[in-house]
Amino acid sequence: MKKITISALLAASFISSNAMADDKINPWKHCGIGAIIFDDNGTAAAISNIIWDLGTTAVSSKISSADTCEGKNVVAAKFIQDNFDRVLEETSQGQGEHLTAMLEMLEVNTANQPQVITAIRTKMANQLANGQPTAQSYYSSVMASI
Repeated sequence: MKKITISALLAASFISSNAMADDKINPWKHCGIGAIIFDDNGTAAAISNIIWDLGTTAVSSKISSADTCEGKNVVAAKFIQDNFDRVLEETSQGQGEHLTAMLEMLEVNTANQPQVITAIRTKMANQLANGQPTAQSYYSSVMASI
C-alpha cells in the first residue's frame, strides 16, 4: 500500500507539472477507467490509470470512453506506449523510423520536423536530468513541441 501511495504522489506531482492545453487529448487523463471514475478531474484520472496498469488500458481504450479516445493524439500515444524504448533512443539520436512515423501520425509537416525533434530532445534531456522519463512524459513533451 505504501508503494501505491508513493507512486500516486509522484504521479500527481508529475502530472501537475506537465499539464497540457485543455484542447488536446491526453489519454492518461481523458481515457480508460480513470476517466470514467474521475470524469471531471484529469489529475485523479491519470493517477488512477497509472496505478491500475501504468496507463496501458487508458492508452488503448476505445470502448470505455470512445468519444474522447480516438484521433491522431491517441494513436500517437498508443504508438509511444508500445514503442517507448525505440522512440526514446531515436529521439536521442535525432532521427529514426519510429520518430518519423510518430511525427507523421501527428501530421507534423516534414519541413517542421527538425525543429520539433530539437524541441523534444531538449525537453527529454531535462527529464533525464531529473529522473527516468515515462511514456506519458514523452507524450507530453511531444505535444508541447508540436
